[in-house]
Amino acid sequence: MAKIMVVDDETDLEVLIKQKFRKQIRQKEYEFVFAINGRDALEKIAKNPGIDIVLSDINMPEMDGLTLLSELHESSPLIKAVIVSAYGDMENIRVAMNRGAFDFITKPINFQDLTITMEKTIKQAKQIKDTIQAIKENNILRMYVDENVLNFMGGQEYESKITANEYIEGTVIFVDVCGFTKISETTSPDVVVNMLNTYFDAMVKEIVDNNGIIDKFMGDAVMAVFKGEYHLDRAIDAALVIRNQVNKFPAVKGMDNFKPKVSIGIKSGEMLSGNIGSAKLKRLDYTVIGDNVNTAARLQDAAKENQIIICESCYEKVKEAFKCESIGSITMKNKSKPLKVYNVLE
Repeated sequence: MAKIMVVDDETDLEVLIKQKFRKQIRQKEYEFVFAINGRDALEKIAKNPGIDIVLSDINMPEMDGLTLLSELHESSPLIKAVIVSAYGDMENIRVAMNRGAFDFITKPINFQDLTITMEKTIKQAKQIKDTIQAIKENNILRMYVDENVLNFMGGQEYESKITANEYIEGTVIFVDVCGFTKISETTSPDVVVNMLNTYFDAMVKEIVDNNGIIDKFMGDAVMAVFKGEYHLDRAIDAALVIRNQVNKFPAVKGMDNFKPKVSIGIKSGEMLSGNIGSAKLKRLDYTVIGDNVNTAARLQDAAKENQIIICESCYEKVKEAFKCESIGSITMKNKSKPLKVYNVLE
């Protein structure tokens, strides 16, 4: 749903907007917030996070529309503004554009034109927000994007919002290439790196295809996070395809005919999502931590070649969708009782 602020001291416009867009409001396509001048608009923006676009008049008491444009550019640069005014002379248009207006509509309002302009502006605003969100969620990309670039794209306020520490429900998966570290000690570095990257490419494809997020690469292992609906099912789907794909890889010449296999650990539940690392070194990873993450890593450590290990709580959630076999219990550090585990077969 798009969130739109209308700023105009003519209260009749609020009634007109609600009438003209009643269908979209009822279907929750649009949500409108109304303000009577620029100062009122800034106060309501602070109380209503997620405003996508602003439709603003120019001539208003206390703070006019052109001043509001300047304030928005400083405080909320992701919000796209469209000037809707009877003052349609070129001077006002140029001043508005120079202060960051995305478009300009003159009064009396042609609502067909307004609708098209709103849709175009909303699309642009959401594309920018989605891009920044993707940067936040993909640590591979964040490695190549400087913090100053993020601030330039979204402003410190938005960056702080999208990197806010929070608890989430999700599934963590660890995938390790079995025996790779040992074989790499006697093989050319170029061969090792090229082959490992080939395996990672196959893993990443399946994780991304199942709407997972690559959290990090750790030596010859991959950590990924799945969120949203059916996150556990999608993680297991990805794991099954990864195992099958890697098993089809040919033996590697120059590495004692090394035949790749994987071991996988999966755990779902609540975890803390946050920006972890050293601010002084400017090395921060937006990652997940917590008991469920640690458990997933230990399940992977316990897994043998071609095993996809899940615990009993995950098994109970997916036993009707996946064929699993009980493989006993394992003891884990900081766990008072052994953990019953299952291997996902298909």
